Amino acid sequence: MAVKMRLTRMGAKKAPFYRVIVADSRSPRDGRFIEEIGYYNPLTEPAEIKIDAEKAKKWLGNGAQPTETVKSLLKKSGIVD
Repeated sequence: MAVKMRLTRMGAKKAPFYRVIVADSRSPRDGRFIEEIGYYNPLTEPAEIKIDAEKAKKWLGNGAQPTETVKSLLKKSGIVD
């Protein structure tokens, strides 16, 4: 089972915010997921990023592959170098 760390879209039309989740790579974007590890709100100034560092490091240690966007959010949060 290939596990990915990715974003799932929430919120209203024209007002999105995103949850950072860990999911099987075959599941749909807003479908079933394993665990929620944080959220990202791009509409606030500055953008609000809140990710549980312990959970993120645990999943990265277990082999979960972050998407490009999640990787940049992890860098901005200081979780990954």
